[in-house]
Amino acid sequence: MRCFLTYSGVKLPLQLSQELHPASLRHRNTYFRAEYDAQGRMRRCDKIVYGEVEMRHDYAYDAAGALREAVITSAHEDEPQVLVFGAG
Repeated sequence: MRCFLTYSGVKLPLQLSQELHPASLRHRNTYFRAEYDAQGRMRRCDKIVYGEVEMRHDYAYDAAGALREAVITSAHEDEPQVLVFGAG
């Protein structure tokens, strides 16, 4: 698991930047926590605010490595948003 200060761009998966050292997390109110697969693709990203997950992205990829699906869950909404890519 890796942690970051912010992200850039608007495309999915999020492009996280400014990686944080684990020891610095106790001094942060907000940061992003990400998990990657063996190919280096982001599988999950959590936005942590005051120790709680405020937003979560779960990503799935096709056999060629292209983003196939993103499930976005927000602490402020009842239902996750599911985005499907490359369908049709």
